[in-house]
Amino acid sequence: MTTKDARRIKIKKGIRGKVSGTTERPRLTVFRSNKQIYAQVIDDTTGKTLAAASSLKIEEKISKKELAAKVGELIAKSAQEAGIQVVVFDRNGYLYHGRIKELADAARNGGLKF
Repeated sequence: MTTKDARRIKIKKGIRGKVSGTTERPRLTVFRSNKQIYAQVIDDTTGKTLAAASSLKIEEKISKKELAAKVGELIAKSAQEAGIQVVVFDRNGYLYHGRIKELADAARNGGLKF
């Protein structure tokens, strides 16, 4: 019997075996908790976070999906300020659905290519 978290971590390990960020094409990774959503752009060769955004500073009373879309826009803006245009998307073991999809679509609309 596996828990949801153990299942997600197992899927995450499979994804991370195939997906890694380079200096030219860093990795956009997403973490989702029950209340918040976080996104980071990471260069795995140096192990450095190049850009980050989260829903912690957003004070508006909006739905979780709209919150994820705002974080997607913020990460796209932050990445472009750091000179990043192209990323590889790491869904971190979550299904590409709901909040994860909203964040990815908003990041694409914000100018990131993946």
